[in-house]
Amino acid sequence: MKYTYYTQGTCSSQIDFEIDDQGIINDVQFMGGCHGNLQGIATLVRGMKAQEVIDKLQGIRCGYKNTSCPDQLATAMREALKKQ
Repeated sequence: MKYTYYTQGTCSSQIDFEIDDQGIINDVQFMGGCHGNLQGIATLVRGMKAQEVIDKLQGIRCGYKNTSCPDQLATAMREALKKQ
């Protein structure tokens, strides 16, 4: 299923992603933010279980902020899994 998540507190503004019925991430695209870093994150998480991504990325901070793009991806995945 395809999802769109509007981030809060990060340079990226939106995350579009797809999770299949088994909870596997098929695609991730960040809008805005640090393009190279976010491309790397998207490539690394592709093929992983969403719960594993949540466990690894949840709570990561960016500088003085209370969140980060990886943390926002974890939040987006957690919300998506609740809907499945």
